[in-house]
Amino acid sequence: MKIIHTKGPVNAEELKDFLQQELGPLFKKQRHADIDFVFILTGNGVQIAQPDLYEDFLFKIEIVNDQELHVTKSEHYTDDVNVLTLEDILNNLFMDYPGRDNIDMIEERS
Repeated sequence: MKIIHTKGPVNAEELKDFLQQELGPLFKKQRHADIDFVFILTGNGVQIAQPDLYEDFLFKIEIVNDQELHVTKSEHYTDDVNVLTLEDILNNLFMDYPGRDNIDMIEERS
C-alpha cells in the first residue's frame, strides 16, 4: 500500500473526476490499448476497475482523515501489464492531484 500524506483535505468526488478525465487517455497513449476503466465512488474514496477483463478492483484509493490517500493495488493482478501501466500513471498523476506542493510525504507499506 502506498500512503500519501497531504497538507490539506482531499475530496473523493474531485479525485474521481480528475482520474476519470486524466487516466484513460494517458493509459491509451502509453499502453496503446483501447481499454476503458470504471471509476467507482465509495464512501471515502475511489475504486478503479475494468469489469470486462477483471473480476475485482484494480486499485482502491481511500481517503483517511481527509489528508491521507491509501492506495491499494489488487493482490490478484500484481504482475499484469495493464495494472503495472496503471500504477506508473497513477504515481505520476498524484503529483498533479493533490499536487506536488500539497504532498508532505509518500510512504510504502506492505
